[in-house]
Amino acid sequence: MASLGRERQRLDQVVERAERLAKCDAELADARELAAGGDAEMAAEAQAEIARLEAEIVRIEGELKPLLLPHDPLDDRNAIVEIRAGTGGDEAALFAADLYRAYTRYIEKKRWKIELLSYSEGTLDGVKEAVFKVQGPGAFGELRGESGVHRVQRVPATEAAGRIHTSAATVAVLPEAEEIDLKIEDKDLRIDVFRSSGPGGQSVNTTDSAVRITHLPSGLVVSQQDQKSQLQNKLKAMEVLRARLLDMKVAEQEAERSRLRRSQVSTGDRSAKIRTYNYPQNRVTDHRINYTTHDLPAVMNGEFGGLIDALKLADMEERLEGGF
Repeated sequence: MASLGRERQRLDQVVERAERLAKCDAELADARELAAGGDAEMAAEAQAEIARLEAEIVRIEGELKPLLLPHDPLDDRNAIVEIRAGTGGDEAALFAADLYRAYTRYIEKKRWKIELLSYSEGTLDGVKEAVFKVQGPGAFGELRGESGVHRVQRVPATEAAGRIHTSAATVAVLPEAEEIDLKIEDKDLRIDVFRSSGPGGQSVNTTDSAVRITHLPSGLVVSQQDQKSQLQNKLKAMEVLRARLLDMKVAEQEAERSRLRRSQVSTGDRSAKIRTYNYPQNRVTDHRINYTTHDLPAVMNGEFGGLIDALKLADMEERLEGGF
């Protein structure tokens, strides 16, 4: 229901803009007809209306294009953000702490919730590692572009000679793993029954009550013979099989998250940067899209909106040029 609700909300935005676009097109056709008439005063008013409607149509089309791009369902999920000190010793840990505060402020301004999962302090009030969950509509989609190596160039508080140092911190943004809806198809099962072994007793060793279930796609085999009836053994075996399949799925999901994390943060080396924070020049540059802002204090106070919007725009333009 939640997934369908989000899809309905996205489609409502498309329909609303499409209806406005159709209305503007109709009004533009009427205005052009009036502009071609013989009344000079009416024609002048119509020309002004044509200019307004043409600008409005361009604006609506600009809003509509990104809504028509294929939507990644992961974008709707909560996000797990991991910040770690990279190359640069104490200064890298101090910068990781600065990034943690900046993202925290950005998230608070979005009125999202933060749940701190782990926090490891470094020296001088720095941060070795901070892992937290961000709960909010579209949190992962909003923050996924922050993944990578963030490089800082500044004079560290520990530097007595005033020399500029270069350090780095890594940021990984992962979609929160949701509960897995595990469905086992009958066609994927082979069920064998056999006579129980072991000490004698009521129904044991006398009937084919033991059950062996093989899950064909995974090759998992579960045998159950402790219950009194075949039906009870089958139910118990299915319960065990379901638990083992769920554990396998979770392990695969964790492996994928680990792979995604490694691909996002690379080695944590300064040369593998996605963004540079240059304090002497009051500059923040995103190297992926060659976007620069000269208001570094605002960014470190949580004003990431401009950087995130620029990344989204560049991604949209690339996808539109590539035919989605």
